[in-house]
Amino acid sequence: MAESEEESSCLQQVYVEKQELDDSEDVLDLDSIDIDDREFDLPEVSVPQSLESILNEPDDLPEIEEDPLFLEQAETASVTSDAVSFANNGATSGRSTPSRQVRKDSIQYPLHGSVLRHVVLRGISSQIVSAAERVNAGLPSAMAVSAVVAIGSTHGVVLIFDPKQTLKLCLSNGQTREQYGAVSALALNNDCTRLLVGHARGQITMWDLTTGKLLRTITDAHQPGSAILHIQFTDDPTLAIFSDSGGSVFELNFRRLMGVRGSDSTCIFSGSRGEVCSILVLHAGPLQDHPLDDLSIMALATMSKVIVITIRPKLRVLFHHPLRGNSNTLPLLAWHYVFVQQQTGRTLEPVLAFARSSTIYFCQLVCKSPDNVQFVLLQKLTVPYVLIHMMWINAKTLITVDSLERMHLVDVRHDEELQVLDVGDVKLVYGSSHFKSLATGGNVSPAMALAGENACYQSVALFRGQVLLLGTKSLHVFTIRTWFERINYLARQEHYVEALALALSFYEGSARAVIGLDSNVEKRKGLIASKLLRVLYEFVEASATKNVPTRGAIHLLVEHYESVMPVCIESCISIDRTDVLFGDVYDRFSQDFVAKALFLESLEPYILDDKLRHIAPAVMQELVENYEERKEIDDLERLIVHLDIMSMNIDHIVKLCWKHSLYDGIIYIFNQSMNDYISPLEELLNILMDSILNKKDLTDKVVKLANKVLVYVSCCLAGRAYPVGDISESIMLQVKTSVLKALTVLHTKQPAEEEPVYPYLRTLLHYSTREFLNALALAFEEPEFESEVGRQQKQRIVDILLQIMVDNMEFSPTQVGALFTFLARQMAKAANTIYVSRMLFEQVLEYLSNPNDSSRHEEREQALIELLHAAGLQQFDEERLLALAERAEFYRVCELLYDKQHQYDKVLSCYLRDTSRQVQAFRFIEIVMSNPARKAAEKKAFRRKVLESIELLVAIDQQQTAELLACVFPDSMHEVTTRLAHEPRLLYAFLTGLIDYKESQAIGIKKKEGIVIGSDVYEQYIDLMCEFDPANVCTYVKSTDAYRLENTLEICKKHQVMDAMAHLLEKSGQVHDAFVILLQNLQDKVGDLCSVLLAGHESHTVDVSASWSALQVALCVVVQFCQRVSGKLEEAERQVKDAVDGRQGFNSETFLYNCLIR
Repeated sequence: MAESEEESSCLQQVYVEKQELDDSEDVLDLDSIDIDDREFDLPEVSVPQSLESILNEPDDLPEIEEDPLFLEQAETASVTSDAVSFANNGATSGRSTPSRQVRKDSIQYPLHGSVLRHVVLRGISSQIVSAAERVNAGLPSAMAVSAVVAIGSTHGVVLIFDPKQTLKLCLSNGQTREQYGAVSALALNNDCTRLLVGHARGQITMWDLTTGKLLRTITDAHQPGSAILHIQFTDDPTLAIFSDSGGSVFELNFRRLMGVRGSDSTCIFSGSRGEVCSILVLHAGPLQDHPLDDLSIMALATMSKVIVITIRPKLRVLFHHPLRGNSNTLPLLAWHYVFVQQQTGRTLEPVLAFARSSTIYFCQLVCKSPDNVQFVLLQKLTVPYVLIHMMWINAKTLITVDSLERMHLVDVRHDEELQVLDVGDVKLVYGSSHFKSLATGGNVSPAMALAGENACYQSVALFRGQVLLLGTKSLHVFTIRTWFERINYLARQEHYVEALALALSFYEGSARAVIGLDSNVEKRKGLIASKLLRVLYEFVEASATKNVPTRGAIHLLVEHYESVMPVCIESCISIDRTDVLFGDVYDRFSQDFVAKALFLESLEPYILDDKLRHIAPAVMQELVENYEERKEIDDLERLIVHLDIMSMNIDHIVKLCWKHSLYDGIIYIFNQSMNDYISPLEELLNILMDSILNKKDLTDKVVKLANKVLVYVSCCLAGRAYPVGDISESIMLQVKTSVLKALTVLHTKQPAEEEPVYPYLRTLLHYSTREFLNALALAFEEPEFESEVGRQQKQRIVDILLQIMVDNMEFSPTQVGALFTFLARQMAKAANTIYVSRMLFEQVLEYLSNPNDSSRHEEREQALIELLHAAGLQQFDEERLLALAERAEFYRVCELLYDKQHQYDKVLSCYLRDTSRQVQAFRFIEIVMSNPARKAAEKKAFRRKVLESIELLVAIDQQQTAELLACVFPDSMHEVTTRLAHEPRLLYAFLTGLIDYKESQAIGIKKKEGIVIGSDVYEQYIDLMCEFDPANVCTYVKSTDAYRLENTLEICKKHQVMDAMAHLLEKSGQVHDAFVILLQNLQDKVGDLCSVLLAGHESHTVDVSASWSALQVALCVVVQFCQRVSGKLEEAERQVKDAVDGRQGFNSETFLYNCLIR
């Protein structure tokens, strides 16, 4: 006891001396600390930052810009909880249990199955309860796990259990309950021989786990009045790190001098400069001879920052990063050695995961030497919940616990949640009372107290891939199931579809959180395939027996098997075990006729996708019969061309194909089974010849066959198999040669008397000249035609084509034009070796441009244009060509030739003479005149042609002509009107378009440069309107003031347009004259009505109605006029006006009646 007191006195003296040293100068001398600013994108500073300066930075410094989306998700996921804390001075409960929101159910994703296994350690759990009840050990409060399990209690007792859940030690010195309070933190050294115990009242004890003896009691390692929150051994057994509820962090050094155990502590930094909530030491991993071996590294986290420092050989800041989160959340830290992909390959490096609220960061530590340590930010994850704990379960997978007490298994690399487990029944132990330091009077900051509501650092532990959760009365273990167990778990619950899908994901390497598989790929796939087949057999048996619907309509049975068959087929194909599919699986389903039919039908998509190429012959026979019975012959043909020929009864399939005209099937079987590419071609061409050469109506069946033959020929000549794949290189040349030879035979094997020469070529050319020649053009690109023999063969084919199509008149102009277009394109190539007489081109030109042939005019012209584009003009005499085109009225051909000669006036003539393209002339005129590359002489001649053609242009489109004149020829207005003067109606149409264009500019519809129109033009327009459209003259003169009043009045008088005259007289102030005209018009209307009433004829009623309406309109005009000009009327006129206004009881009908009587 004396020794203990002396040791305590010595430690107290050391602590006091150390405090005095700390008061005189900073705890750390960090002048030599280097941070790689470029690595972490930190601004350069003149003085390196110290640990304290980092901690004291405001939380709102914009060091790293957060993604607003992440922040929004974090706010959405945040959870607030009211906490109820209770403590009894360490004598009863030393924990606080926050109230929880209603939890959601656990989530198991079908793709991954049940990944986590949950086991309750009943042996330890029962002894925890027994110790609390029998020896008043209190409730669990903290836990440490290594080769043993150490559980501390609220009464200061520590229970030690071995891996068999046997209680080995009960550590208590009798004073812990009253003096030390609850166990708030535990730490085991590497070999599990020492246990450090932190208490709620601030004391630290060290125990020897081999003997159960108390080795050290440390009461002066930090300032009194704060609880121990974290305590951890480093890899150095003489050095430990701990933090307290004041937010301070200390290193604890152990020594033994002259047989006396002692210790001293050093404050790394004080909590007054930033409260540290979490610490985590990086322990040596599987790395051998690594620079990290010489460093002791620790991560610590405050409410706003994460900092990584070295403790040995000297204190140095390596990295820091801001943390943001809700005020009621704590920071989380987790180290793990992870395979990281580098440019040089995969390396095993320590990775720090740190988090707060809903955001997790991953940062790799790169240590090239003890003096060159860098950190690289790898990844950032945002989760839709609030985190209260986090740890690595293996190098790829993270375990997180949220504020609703749900455990999440997360695949880090793919940012994918694999499973969610509700662990609310665990009744997790929280260390809230320790963060509030209730055992010492609650002397902590409000921020620490609020954030500590969800503190569970000491109740969640990880050991060798096992996550342990400490509950109030139990201890729970969560591990990742092996791949075998995960499949079995689903199979036992008869979730066979999910079990098979999971097995396939293991087989294909796409599964997550995989445990227990061999690294050898072949061996691994063999194991998985074996297990998959066992599950498949169970699934097939269950699907054919107990899971079959026994009652209800037949569609229920169909739906059942439709869901079963694809699973079985996909499983067998994926592991390449079609022998099982067409063996045991098919045999089992074939016992039921519905299952058998659906099995066969379910094969179709896999065959069409080329996933299934070979089918057992017996099953193939059943498949063919099934499609025949259902009369789905076309679907059967699509299957045949995707299957291995060895699966078929060739004789039966060939007969079936000929019977039902399955031409693709015929070609495929002949090609694949016998390498015969000629027999099916000849047979099919013989069928076509009968319809095409004999000029029969082409039925849909014949058209379909002809299209297939064309595609087949094209494929063969290009070295492609029909309908899919490629021809084997060993026979490719032979196939091309034999197909060309077959096509160019002089006669068929059994020719009829009237059979023409080269019947096969004629057949294809008659059906589609262009498509066949396209196929031939592709064939000519092949390398075999570059040899001397190939060039001779090419010339022979060209000569045959010319002989067939040019020497007789059975082909249309389009077809002949297509042939010479094909030839011209071949001759235009650099490596051209074919020869075609120029005389033939001239002959074709004469044929296409024959002026005496009025049929197919458009077709012949288009054929000639295509020929010219392909061959170029060098093949023809241009003058003769132009003369022929003019005679044949091939205006597009003429246009092409004139454009080459820059005779744009003649190009315009071609547009104007071609009635189908006249409207395009306006755009052509604008292009020519706006092109700066055109010569002045060319434009002058062109302008002359445009003006000469103005009558025709106006007739085509008066509006576009006016716009063209305004924009392109604004100085030619007088000349145009002069040219049109002898055609008054055309002039009127032109002026109408011109003035409409001018008005559209005024209201902003047209944005081009404005045009000035003189009053004489407006008056000329009104003069013509009086002649051709007098009814609208008055309306127009009211709408504009662009004319001269006197001249326009004279024009209207000349044409006796009375309403317009009255308006103009009124406008000029001659009110009396205007009234006289209107009154005269009214009297005329009365006279017209009288004449109609006095004349009796069949249309009497209609004429009276029309005359009466006209009279009412005239009267209305007079009334409105009088109302407008009442101040200017003489007395007699005013009396009429007064009567009109109703001052003497005037009524329009009475007035009209009186007029009629008079």
